[in-house]
Amino acid sequence: MLRFSLCRVYDFDHMKTSDINKLPLTLQALLPESLWHECVWLPGVKGKQLFPQGKIPSQMFYVSTGEVILQRLGTQGENIVLQRARQSFVAEASVQSSSYHCEAVVTVSGELVAIPIELVRQTLIDDPAFSMRWMAMLNKELKRLRAQCERLSLKGVRDRLLHLIESEGLCGRLPLGAGLKSIALELGVTHEALYRTVAEMEKQGVLRREDGNICVTRF
Repeated sequence: MLRFSLCRVYDFDHMKTSDINKLPLTLQALLPESLWHECVWLPGVKGKQLFPQGKIPSQMFYVSTGEVILQRLGTQGENIVLQRARQSFVAEASVQSSSYHCEAVVTVSGELVAIPIELVRQTLIDDPAFSMRWMAMLNKELKRLRAQCERLSLKGVRDRLLHLIESEGLCGRLPLGAGLKSIALELGVTHEALYRTVAEMEKQGVLRREDGNICVTRF
C-alpha cells in the first residue's frame, strides 16, 4: 500500500515495484523506465499548495486526477491563473529554471505523481530518445499556450468561453473543475461577467451544464 506522508511540502518515498504498473500511461510512454521507480504517488488535497513562487524547483508533477492551477499575483493584487492542469504536467518548465515562476495550488482533490526534477535533467542529457519525447511534449504545451494567447485576444466573454471549450475540451465538453470562478480567472474576466454570460447562453440553448462539465449543445 502506498504511503502518503507530509513534511514541509511532501516527504517523498520511492514508488514500490508492485505499483509501477499503476503509473499513468502518459508517463509510461514519456519517461524512461529508470525514472518510473523515482515517481511518487501523493494525494492532491483541495487547497494544498504544491510549491510557492520563487522556490528552487525540486519536483514536477503530473495531475492524474483532480485539478491543479498555476497562478501568481497581478499588479492589482489579484490572482492570475496561468494554467488549469488536468491529466497533464505542472512545473515541467521548471526543469530548465532556477525557481518556480508561480505557485501551484490543488483546486479539485485527486491524485498526483511527483517526479524529481534533477533526475529528469540528468536523464535528458543521458538519453537522446527521452529528450526527443520530451521536446514533443513541450511542443504540445507550446501549442496550448498559443491557443491561450489567441483566446485572450478575443474581446467578448462569450467568444473566449467558446474558444476555451473548443480548444481544450473534448467533443464540446469541458470539465468545470473548481467551477466557473476558476474558469473566469483563466479567461481573464470577472466571475460575475462569466456567470451572466453562461446564464444567457444556457437560456439561449447554446450551453448546458451536466455531470461536472460545461457543454456546447451543437456537438
